[in-house]
Amino acid sequence: MVFKTKGVCASQINIEIEDDIIKSVEFVGGCSGNSQGIARLTIGMHVNEVIDRLEGVTCGYKATSCPDQLAKALKKYQAEH
Repeated sequence: MVFKTKGVCASQINIEIEDDIIKSVEFVGGCSGNSQGIARLTIGMHVNEVIDRLEGVTCGYKATSCPDQLAKALKKYQAEH
């Protein structure tokens, strides 16, 4: 799935999910090191676990963050499947 982000440096998140397990995550734009770290840490995790851990994380003065946007993307995935 492709998720267009809002309020963060990354412009989108490309996510591959199989049987509610994260197979791959790629942030387009944003802070490369942090994005790669988040992506690697979430591979193999269940969608619900990632949402529980990342939802509500903020970045500085922003009301959201790349991890929070990933949680929003996964919630959208759940709503559609």
